[in-house]
Amino acid sequence: MRIDKYLWCTRYFKTRSLATDACKKGHVKINDAQVKPSREVYTTDKILVRKNQINYQLLVLDIPKNRVGAKLVDIYRKDITPQEAFEHLETLKFAKDYYRKKGTGRPTKKDRRDIEHYTEEE
Repeated sequence: MRIDKYLWCTRYFKTRSLATDACKKGHVKINDAQVKPSREVYTTDKILVRKNQINYQLLVLDIPKNRVGAKLVDIYRKDITPQEAFEHLETLKFAKDYYRKKGTGRPTKKDRRDIEHYTEEE
């Protein structure tokens, strides 16, 4: 089975064209080698998929005949993504929420309260 079709069948991408685009952009690797969308997938292949700033690592257990339900996905692949990848995403979320470039507008209410709280303590 083609890698783009496999990723679509195992529900890593909503459409097959999204899976194809990810392969073309270099977000999909099989056994540490970048692949084209037409690359065949075999059992025991190790797939690395970069999606939403997380590097998902998959082990192919079996090849489905067509798109499978969400409950049956674990029959065809084993997710071996380390927990640190998800923790890294959480730290990125916190960093993005708080960070605002200097001079990009007026301070928010929270910023103003923090400034007042800081100046009152001195």
